Amino acid sequence: MSEAARFAAMMRRSAELKQRIAVELADAVIAVVDACEASLRRHGKLMFCGNGGSAADSQHLATELLIRLRGAVERPSFPAVALTLDPAALTAAGNDYGYEFVFERPLRGLGRPGDVLFGITTSGRSPNVVRALRAAREMGIATVGLLGGAGEPAAGHCDHVLLVPDRETARIQECHIALGHAVLELLEDRLVANPL
Repeated sequence: MSEAARFAAMMRRSAELKQRIAVELADAVIAVVDACEASLRRHGKLMFCGNGGSAADSQHLATELLIRLRGAVERPSFPAVALTLDPAALTAAGNDYGYEFVFERPLRGLGRPGDVLFGITTSGRSPNVVRALRAAREMGIATVGLLGGAGEPAAGHCDHVLLVPDRETARIQECHIALGHAVLELLEDRLVANPL
């Protein structure tokens, strides 16, 4: 297969997955938007965690809330934090407790009942994300899984599951950021129409 044909196949696969989740996850996405809106209206915050590309997605989505999602929409900054942002905290947690605690430890200090935690893992198996989701539920924090593969064991600790039904990391990540943008755009529309 030529590189041009491989490229076209990648784009088709990505588009097919997005079309599928547009149908299959519509109700789940609206439920996540509802949870995020309820949290922000109660003075809560949205938190994000993930590893590697999912860490970058965590930072990307938190920034869209804190700074700006769409240039044409002027609105206040919304409270959001990526638990991946502080290298000192991440390395201290990894060194002192173990890598599986790098999100749970800061979550326990920063999270409050009524917040929302997005756990992003393309396999559904990242131990540090699973621990953070489990801890969040214990703390009264709503949990959202942006997941891939079979989604487990992470899905078992999520109030809301946005599962991309694929096993290819790149295609899952493409869908995760599309889902994240969709959630934030719908949320932003609500909060602009009816400000906090």
